Amino acid sequence: MSTSLQDPIRTAVLSATGLRIATTAGKEILHDVSFELQPGKILALVGESGSGKTTAGLACLGHFRAGLTHTGGEIRMAGSGPSSNILDLPEPERRKLRGGVISYVPQDPALSLNPAMRIGDQIMEVLQVQGHGSSDAERRARVAEVLAEVGLKNDDAYQRRYPHQLSGGQQQRVGIAMAFACRPSVIVLDEPTTGLDVTTQALVLQTIDQLAELHNVAGLYITHDLAVVAKIADEVVVMLSGEVVEQGPTERVLYQPQHDYTRKLLDSVPDLAGKRRVGRTSVITGEQPVVDPRPAAAEDRTRREASANFLEVSGLRLAYGSNQILDGISFTLAPGESMMLLGESGSGKTTLSRCVAGLNDDYSGEVRLSGDTLSAGTRARTAEQRQRIQYVFQSPFSSLNPRRTICESVEVPLQMSGKMGRKERRRRVLEALDQVRLGSSYLDRRPGDLSGGERQRAAIARALVNAPSLLVCDEVTSALDVSVQASIIDLLRALQHETKMSMLFVTHNIALARHISQRMAILQHGQIVESGSTDEVLEHPRHEYTRELLANVPTF
Repeated sequence: MSTSLQDPIRTAVLSATGLRIATTAGKEILHDVSFELQPGKILALVGESGSGKTTAGLACLGHFRAGLTHTGGEIRMAGSGPSSNILDLPEPERRKLRGGVISYVPQDPALSLNPAMRIGDQIMEVLQVQGHGSSDAERRARVAEVLAEVGLKNDDAYQRRYPHQLSGGQQQRVGIAMAFACRPSVIVLDEPTTGLDVTTQALVLQTIDQLAELHNVAGLYITHDLAVVAKIADEVVVMLSGEVVEQGPTERVLYQPQHDYTRKLLDSVPDLAGKRRVGRTSVITGEQPVVDPRPAAAEDRTRREASANFLEVSGLRLAYGSNQILDGISFTLAPGESMMLLGESGSGKTTLSRCVAGLNDDYSGEVRLSGDTLSAGTRARTAEQRQRIQYVFQSPFSSLNPRRTICESVEVPLQMSGKMGRKERRRRVLEALDQVRLGSSYLDRRPGDLSGGERQRAAIARALVNAPSLLVCDEVTSALDVSVQASIIDLLRALQHETKMSMLFVTHNIALARHISQRMAILQHGQIVESGSTDEVLEHPRHEYTRELLANVPTF
């Protein structure tokens, strides 16, 4: 572990001092922020949405989003003389720094990759714009070199691929290759692994760590995931409401936090053991995990056999051309039970959940609910069957119309049933909003007026308004801060306790297992390779793929 931020022996590559940024209306959103980036080291900038971490990170590139302006402080690069304040440079000179001296990797690879360009040409373009290399042949050699450095194939055939022909993890590594192509002094990484499964995340983090050390690059890693911080960062700066509330070596900040906010963030991080208290509702979370490891596996099987299966999925298959997405999926779900569907991107878990909900109608096999076989698509299912299974999407905007009020969006399922008058629908909407801890003050707001966590709660309310028997949650916490994620997990568990509904929880975040599910099914290449009680799967994994997933979970 590196020495402290104040160690005078080290020379910072980049120093942010007294940074202040405000809206054009005059409201200050960054208050006297200072930090240093050291060669070959990674500094994690940590905080929830709205803390100002991305604003501070973009300022290191001399960039401010629309509506924001620099009002004070400096950002200086080492070795650039007395006039090295990046923020004093004219915009054309700042642009020359970006991609060359200072590089940026966004959260979504789609923001850095052009879908109409081959990946080799995209890296080549960065080198050409920055004037790196004396000839195209030299630049082509650098393209091959940097692709190999990020662990990708570098032959001509691979370089001729388009972004859509790559997985999410491969796309992100191409983005990292572009960022490292000109051998920058500083690289800013903005949540680059948030949407990735644990195995791909581990590969990307390893790539970033190795390249930073190999090329002596100073890294600024923006994140809300403290488990990732433990894996990659040398030092940590914790931000709250535009201020730095704690900073220091990673080991000290994670294991001896000084500020209450840092402790709150740490308490919100889910852990595989299920011992860390995630959420606030003690009747649900308490001090014990949702899965009590004490009962024997045989007792769990006896309990399930004694109750009729509520949901039965048999021999589910789905293919797009020669690409087999689901390959003979079968499982059962008991009344009031929660099952986690876990797997990497492309494993088929979301496709499976959409088939159960009737959102995919081109599958073969059977989905039975309380003994009745369901038609493949929702249009062919009865109104009651549609009402009993409700789906919560990863993005709340998939179910909330940005132009409608929250009341109007939540009310839609009731209007479609046609069974209630306007006053009764309004009453049910208010009940659903109360269930998700929002209340009447949100009725006339629009999605854009809500935070990310509030929007997800409103989306859950829309699913709950019809009092479903089965709630299907598709990656509903993957883009949320750890504390917001904890509140959503807490809410779902409380709702399940109150309503006795069953739940399918689709995710790639295995650390949530003991906090949300009684049972787990592990998917790989469209097949369930392992299933059982959460305790059985986590404590005694039988399949090599499950063991690999567990080995790649970042912990601290």
